[in-house]
Parts: sequence; structure tokens; C-alpha cells
Amino acid sequence: MKVKQITDFLEGLAPISSQESYDNSGLIVGDPNMEITKTLVCLDCTELIIDEAVKTGCNLVIAHHPIIFKGLRKIIGQDYVTRTVIKAIKNEISIYALHTNLDNYRYGVNFEIGERLGLKNVEILSPKNEVLTKLICYVPVDKTEEVANSMFDAGAGSIGDYSECSFKTLGEGTFKPGPGANPVTGSLGEKSRVEEHKLEVIVSSHKLKSVLEALKNAHPYEEVPHELYSILNENQSEGSGMIGDLENSMDEISFLGFVKKTFNCGVIRHTHLMGKKVQRIAFCGGAGGFLLNEARRKGADVFISSDFKYHEFFDAENDIIIADIGHFESEQFTSQRIASILTKKFPKFALHLTEVNTNPINYF
Repeated sequence: MKVKQITDFLEGLAPISSQESYDNSGLIVGDPNMEITKTLVCLDCTELIIDEAVKTGCNLVIAHHPIIFKGLRKIIGQDYVTRTVIKAIKNEISIYALHTNLDNYRYGVNFEIGERLGLKNVEILSPKNEVLTKLICYVPVDKTEEVANSMFDAGAGSIGDYSECSFKTLGEGTFKPGPGANPVTGSLGEKSRVEEHKLEVIVSSHKLKSVLEALKNAHPYEEVPHELYSILNENQSEGSGMIGDLENSMDEISFLGFVKKTFNCGVIRHTHLMGKKVQRIAFCGGAGGFLLNEARRKGADVFISSDFKYHEFFDAENDIIIADIGHFESEQFTSQRIASILTKKFPKFALHLTEVNTNPINYF
């Protein structure tokens, strides 16, 4: 198996186009056509991780955090970033990062957190908008199912937990083939009338290219009549953070204790406790402070995330508990999530989960 086969699959789920503007996901070091011997999955790619890859015979490292985050002017081993890159190149090890695009994927980083908290009714906390396209095409009635199924297979028609969603209306299409045309039906220079379906589907914008290819390959016409519209609807399958409900409400101290044990936290930094039961839980792996107001708006009792600054704790306004569990702690299970995704698709894929704890923070 080649590097490109793995990265193409991962980007089909969590496309590079869905990463945040400041991010640097994707293949960072290596050759996409290199044959993979074994893959190491980790949260952070450091020199110790490359050493582990060498020791375990892995020539592809899949990390959550990109090792190169800012522009590099020199690669001379002046810091841990460039030393890691140099060591990877020397040992012919490719490095791939799956960062905010995995954060924004419905079954990515935050899905894993929700699973470990045992939450139900889980949904994306802040869905993205302006990332959907409506595709309308006109198809002869006897070819509608074939064309629709081809587009569905390419990723069209997914809305939340539903797939193969479409709408069709019956009408009459007209056309007159001109010189040089090669019509499937009708004659050159003569106007034809055909009973057609107007077929409408929603497409995530990052899947639009493949869906259009599927449409054109399945459609019988020489010129495929279609229209594209950007729509403002939120995409319930893509966005930041998640929110869900505990099966049963808990008192605040018991819940914080449960979180501390589940995520093996050295400490939880939290806001004032209000002496009430909690049940609705919002959460975001990594630095999620930007989602606090959305968590409040959606009625969360607790917001679990990390990297809150001193003054940001005041923003809880005594109507939600901020629980800062630490950046590493909130994302420590991301490698297991990536491994689960890969092994489900490639059951015989040679994969190794890192045994290196890359958390740079210690607690006294």
C-alpha cells in the first residue's frame, strides 16, 4: 500500500479543505507514492516519535498535530521541529498530519470524547455554513435511478444521519441538436421533446468534484444539463465541538471526578460550582474557548475543553461550568480514533499506536 492510498482515504472523510485557515494538515514530509511498511499513529510528532518509528519499522507517521505549523526559513536542526524533520528524512519516514480537519469531522476528535463520556443525543456544537452546494440536473426518466445512485456513491445526498436524499419533479425537456452534435436521441436540426426528471441533491462542497464526475459518467447525454448553487444551510456533519446529554444527571463534584478519572487529568481548572445537577455537556478537544458562548446558548451545564486564559473564565457568567482538563488530556485518545478509522477500512493494515507520552506538561 502506498502513502497516497491512506491519505486519500483519510481526506475523503476529513478533507484538507475543511481545515482552519491557520492550519497545516496533510502530507508534511515524504513521497506520496512511497510503499508503506508499517504506520505509527500519534498525537504529536517529535524526535522520540521518529525514534519509535525507526525501532518499530514504521515508515509513515500519522499525527494529529502538524510538526510544521509556521513557515521555516532554515532546516539546520536549530529546534525540535527541524530536528524531527531532518531525522524523518534521513530515515525515509513520511509524516502526515490530520488536525483541524479531523476536529471538524463529525466522527473525529470530539466524537471520541463523547463516546468516552457516554453521552447520548450527540451533535455538532457549532456546525459550519456555506460549505454545501445544491446540484440540480435534468435526466431522462428511465435513467434517473442510475444517475442518482452514481451521485450517491460519490457522496451526494447526505444530510445529517440520512443518506441518498434527493428530490425530483417531472417535466418536459426540449433540445435541437446542431451541426457537430452526437445526440443519444433525436435528429440533427430537429427539435426534440423528452420526458425528464429535475433531480436535486445536496453536496458537501469538498465532494463536489467527484460528484460531478459521477454525474457526467452516468448521464446519457453528450452535454449534461446541470446547475450549481451555494447554499447557506448549516452542515450538521461538519463543524467545531460537540454537545450531548448524560444518561442520568450528576452532581457537579461527581461529574468532575468522573471526567478527571476518564481523561486521567493531573488537574481540572474550573469555574465556580453552582450546587446543581448537570446533564447537558458541551466539549471540544484542544483549545475550544471560542465556543463558550455557543455552549451557553445551547443550554450546556458544563463546557469541557482546554487552554483557557485567566480572564476567559469570567466569561462563564456563573451560568455554565468551564472545565479546563488540559490540551493533551482532551486529545489523548485521538490516535485511537485515527487507528479505529483506518483498521475499519483496511483490516490488514500494519499499524502501531505510539507508546510515547508526548505531553510537555507535568504536574507537581
